[in-house]
Amino acid sequence: MGRHFLRKAVFGLCGLLAGPALFGPAVAHEGHDHGAPPPPPVTTLAPRAEAASADFELVAVLRDGTLTIHLDRFSDNAPVEGATIEVDTPEGSRTAKSAGPGAYVLPGPFADRPGAHDLAFTVTAGDAVDVLAATLTIPAAPTSSETQAPAMLAQLGGLRTDLLAGILAGLLIGFLAGALVMSRRRAGALLVLGSLGVALIGVPQGAWAAGMQPPARDAAQRLPDGSVIVPKPTQRILGVRTLVTAAGTFAGTVELPGRVVPDANASGLVQTAVGGRLAPPEGGFKPLGTKVAAGELLAYVHPPIGASDLKDLEQQGYELDQQIAIVKRRYERLSAIPNAVTRREVEEAEIELKGLQTRRARLERVQREPEALRAPVSGVIAAADAVAGQMADPNTVVFRIVDPGRLWVEALGFSPDAGLSGATGRLPDGRTVALAFVGAGISDRAQALPLLFSVASNTGELRPGQFLTVFAEAGAPRTGIAIPRSAVVRGANGQPIVYEHVSAERFMPREVKTAPLDASRVLVLAGLAPGRRIVTDGAELLDQIR
Repeated sequence: MGRHFLRKAVFGLCGLLAGPALFGPAVAHEGHDHGAPPPPPVTTLAPRAEAASADFELVAVLRDGTLTIHLDRFSDNAPVEGATIEVDTPEGSRTAKSAGPGAYVLPGPFADRPGAHDLAFTVTAGDAVDVLAATLTIPAAPTSSETQAPAMLAQLGGLRTDLLAGILAGLLIGFLAGALVMSRRRAGALLVLGSLGVALIGVPQGAWAAGMQPPARDAAQRLPDGSVIVPKPTQRILGVRTLVTAAGTFAGTVELPGRVVPDANASGLVQTAVGGRLAPPEGGFKPLGTKVAAGELLAYVHPPIGASDLKDLEQQGYELDQQIAIVKRRYERLSAIPNAVTRREVEEAEIELKGLQTRRARLERVQREPEALRAPVSGVIAAADAVAGQMADPNTVVFRIVDPGRLWVEALGFSPDAGLSGATGRLPDGRTVALAFVGAGISDRAQALPLLFSVASNTGELRPGQFLTVFAEAGAPRTGIAIPRSAVVRGANGQPIVYEHVSAERFMPREVKTAPLDASRVLVLAGLAPGRRIVTDGAELLDQIR
């Protein structure tokens, strides 16, 4: 039995080695080359044509007998709406109809004829008129004579179709050779399998490919060279926008840590002068965020009076009442005999009586009248610590009032001139604010100088206490290309990259060297040339395409 097994193995190995020799291609020997492998094809199946000018960029896609035209501005990749497009086709001149923002359609009966079709597009958008020429190539349908190896098996196995055909033929030869040395029953089974292998080899490639061909679609994908193919409809969904780069000279910039603080002239504290019990005014305490005017009543403070102090006040009240009664009777007596006394005596008695009455009234007011807490400035209540019945110590901050339209930014730097000619601030969420230099301190704080800036732009949703990064102009001027911060993304190795719009639907990543410029821009020092189109919006989304 071992002899039969060895014999079958030898016959099968010989057939397997003979198959590639019979069906495989010629192998290049030393010193010869049969050509480099072709570049990987783009899997966008719909035929398309591209054209561009100084004003417009156009992509025409043919699918299901309809020519869809995508028209964008060349500089920023924004869709052009309301344009008129006349197309000179092999069937004559036709006018495309609008089918959405920047999309226009027209029937394409010439789609049934394979080959190259020259098209001319006359675009009229407002005052701009341009003519763009493009060639639309329609591939021919695949034929069965291209190859005899099953295309699907080649794709599943990752082998060339000719090599796979040779392997199958070799296996068939091995089976037939083994059948000659086996019993009739086993030989019949091998002959059936061999016939099936011959049938599989004879199936045309088009028959296999027809059953597995995916539907025509436009798919964004990344090519082996790193570039990204993004069809125009996908660009619209991602909101891709571009910018034409230009070189320039810009002032030097330093990054400083900063914090939003209230303007000292438009903020204030409401504090208690004496300790006591807090009480709300009519209508209750003002909640956070309430706008108040200068002098508006916010709370009352009732001073506490102890038992001993209360008895002392009562004793003082009794004494004052007694003195008032004595002086009042003397005043009345002197007033009844004006001819027997001098006018001076009557006036002195009157003045003494009024003084005692005033002291008595103030003594009662000390027991009953609370301290009124009023807003020192107009603004918004930014902090409140008021509870009815709460005992407050002297100098307790009950309310903090801030004018949100007048804020400052305090930064720490190492030069008193940093930001003197201009500065901007960037918040953690990406928002930017314009800053104006106010002044610099002369005493160090955390081994740095405090710099003060006022918010020159709309304060928006800024609030005191927020942290931000201040980009202050300082140092020697620098030359480079200014681009938005949103255009720079981090590559897989951490290197900053930008995406260049090299053609209508192709974007190429470029490694760049950057430096901070201001809150919304960076300065490209190397890796990018002027006059290139780079992606400013949607770069993060392009970087995620695989």
